[in-house]
Amino acid sequence: MTAPTRPRIAVIIATLGRPEIVSATLHHLLDQQTVKPDQVIVSCVSPSDAGDLGTREGVDIVTGPKGLPTQRNTGLDRLHSGTGIVIFFDDDFVAAPHWIEAACELFAARADVTTLTGHVIADGILGPGISFDEALRLVALDRAPETPTLHEPFSPYGCNMAFRFAAIGSHRFDERLILYGWLEDRDFGARIGQSGGRPVRYSAARGVHMGVKRGRVAGHQFGYSQIANPLYLLRKGSMTPVQVIDHIGRNVMSNLAKSLFPEPFIDRRGRLLGNLRAVGDLLRGRLAPERAAGQNDRKSAQRR
Repeated sequence: MTAPTRPRIAVIIATLGRPEIVSATLHHLLDQQTVKPDQVIVSCVSPSDAGDLGTREGVDIVTGPKGLPTQRNTGLDRLHSGTGIVIFFDDDFVAAPHWIEAACELFAARADVTTLTGHVIADGILGPGISFDEALRLVALDRAPETPTLHEPFSPYGCNMAFRFAAIGSHRFDERLILYGWLEDRDFGARIGQSGGRPVRYSAARGVHMGVKRGRVAGHQFGYSQIANPLYLLRKGSMTPVQVIDHIGRNVMSNLAKSLFPEPFIDRRGRLLGNLRAVGDLLRGRLAPERAAGQNDRKSAQRR
């Protein structure tokens, strides 16, 4: 009896303005994974965004309009026929060697799982960021649990998430969530989940999110999205009122409390001003996620 063939695996990475980061993380991924993807797409605005990956065999460089949801959609539209599993990694995510293998094993064992997020060993987005060398060290020191665990329901986390391609169907990331696309992963997962299937976090698929600050949106723009995007997703049905209140409340209070003595790596005052502009637009009846693009920072762009 012949062993069943595994599904075709595609990896999509959207990137902009960080060629050395995406080059380092993707070379590491392709060199270290115990199960290799069948197709790798780097979706960018200019070929220069992809660094030296244009010379890497098996890597497709595709270009199109900027914006995280739009770039991910550009990648989805270029997938080969017969794709079974689609994996999205951020350009600053360093995956442990068994990440893809673990995802394949779970999808094979649990037919009802349609959405998978891995376990983030360390997340630099919560602090000043993690260097590539430090991320490699953390991955090397990490030990996965002997008995992997599932946590559910779990909204997908965009830095490392995988989907059954059949479950995606005609769904695409919402391009109204412009620029960084804040909460685009939650929205995408929620719409796929409406058709059934379990969204889980799986402890055997592991890695480090570097949280590189360069190349992220300006503080004013991100602060606007912190208000506009959750309310937009509430109208879509992708978030509940309780989730929206909790999400907006925590972010606004954090920006307010830390604006006097902000962290050097976060533009708290810019975010707070963006929050206030969004509230003003809400009161005037013109709040919309696209308006984040018009919230220009008077300073040089600060990072998310």
